Amino acid sequence: MDAVLGMVAAIGHAIEQVLLYIESHHWIFGFLAVGYFFYLHDRGLHARLDALERRLDEIRKRLAIEH
Repeated sequence: MDAVLGMVAAIGHAIEQVLLYIESHHWIFGFLAVGYFFYLHDRGLHARLDALERRLDEIRKRLAIEH
């Protein structure tokens, strides 16, 4: 039983250390979150531009067939 209690205490101590690290270095995680937000925004923007380019290519093909 002491071994189990020791493992639980060790896990609790590790979690506490992680939370203390996050608390003292929260600005690093803020930069990561902002960077990820811009990454997702950029990816979405490029996806919309690629879709627009595909539509324009289709319109150009249709216009070329008609002439």
